[in-house]
This record gives sequence, C-alpha cells and structure tokens, in this order.
Amino acid sequence: MTIPIELSLVEVGLATLLVVITGTISVLLRLGLERRLLEAAVRTVVQLLLVGMVLHWVFALDRWYLVLALMVVMASVAGLAAVRRTGRRYPGIWLNGLLSLWLSSWTVTGIALFAILGTDPWYAPQYSIPLLGMVLGNTMNGVALGLDRLGDELSSHRDRVEGLLALGATRWEAARGPIQTAVRTGMIPILNSMMVVGIVSLPGMMTGQLLAGASPVQATRYQIVIMFLLAASTALGTVMVSLLSYRRLFNARHQFLYDRLR
Repeated sequence: MTIPIELSLVEVGLATLLVVITGTISVLLRLGLERRLLEAAVRTVVQLLLVGMVLHWVFALDRWYLVLALMVVMASVAGLAAVRRTGRRYPGIWLNGLLSLWLSSWTVTGIALFAILGTDPWYAPQYSIPLLGMVLGNTMNGVALGLDRLGDELSSHRDRVEGLLALGATRWEAARGPIQTAVRTGMIPILNSMMVVGIVSLPGMMTGQLLAGASPVQATRYQIVIMFLLAASTALGTVMVSLLSYRRLFNARHQFLYDRLR
C-alpha cells in the first residue's frame, strides 16, 4: 500500500502563494476581489485549524457523547445556515429548516453507519463525523434552494394560486405546482454532480482515499455509496421542508396565507 505523503508548513506555505498570485491578478485587473479573497483565505485557515484541533481531541478521547455533541452542533449550524440563505421567510421557517435538515441527514447517516458500514462502535468518529458532514453540506444546499424557490413561486404566482382556490381547488392542488418546482430546484446540484462524477470530476471522498493510498476499487465503492446517500438526504430534506412550509402557508380552510410571507 502506498504511504500517504505528509504535508509540512512549508508545503502549505507554497500553496498559499497561489492565493497571493490570485490576489495580484485581481489588483492588476482592478477586479476588487482582493479583500474578499484575503478574508476568505483567512477564514478558511482559521476554521479548518479549529476544526482540526477539535476533531483531534474528539478522536483521541473517543467518547460517544462528545461525538454526538459535535454532530448536534454541526446539524444545528447547517439548519440555521440553510434558512439564512432564503429571500422570503414566514413564521416558523427556522423550525421547519432545522427539522427537515435534522431528520433527513440523521436518518440517512444512521442508515449508513448501522446498515451499510456496520461500524463498531456505532459512533466511530472517523466514520460518523465525516459522513454527517458530507450529508449535511449537500442537504443544506438543497433545503436552502428549495425554500427560496418555493417562496418565489408562491409570490410570483399568487394570482394563479388564489384563483385555483377560488374555483374550488384544494390547498394541495393549488400549491402542488410550486412545491414540485421547489423540490426540483433543490435536487439540481446533486443530480448535476451525479451525472458527471468520475468523468468530469473526482469527488472529495474518492480523492481523499486515493491520496491516502487506498485501493481505487475501494475508493470507487465508497464514493458510490456516498453519492447515493447525498441524493437520498437531499431529496428527503427538500421534500420535507417544502411540505412543512406548505402547512404553514395554507390553512385547513384551503386559504393561502400570503401575508405570512415576508
């Protein structure tokens, strides 16, 4: 098996020069991106170093309650971040975002840990934390896109929705079109990734395993599993948040509560 190459601070510093070159190009072309690039680079370094130290501590102690606490924090931050990306909000959107992200990501990650990988112990941090992180990242994007599109669809097609309700349609019949569009929008990124994976790009999971010296066959199998997990969680989360939003914006008397959208 190939021994993985360990990086020193010198090699990391060489990679930093690439960011400096990018900033120089921004200055020469007057793009105005150098400040944002500097901020992004600094945040990347600080955040990853902090995460690395936390993970090193969690891995060393190997206690289920620490792993669970870290996973709770990750899921909570992802849920809040998904809602912050939306342009239109309504009362209860924060709870809906958290619930949909939590249930979808934890369900899919649980299936992966217990049924597919069969990790022992179940909370093995080298598996549970990276898996949940990947699932959360993709599900968060799907939930955010779905929420944003649902609000836009209901706002821009308000006349049509209320017209259908006035003609005797149920709330589901009136909202079905916007909900379908929202779910399709939330699924676009992961579907695009699945269409070109392995041909146009090698995903992070597979690339990381190859760099660590794993067998290409095993790396491929892991990546297939990961892609299917991401697709399932994204679909589940987007559908769930769309249905929860639908329940908030339409009452039992089949009325569209447009005033709730802000």
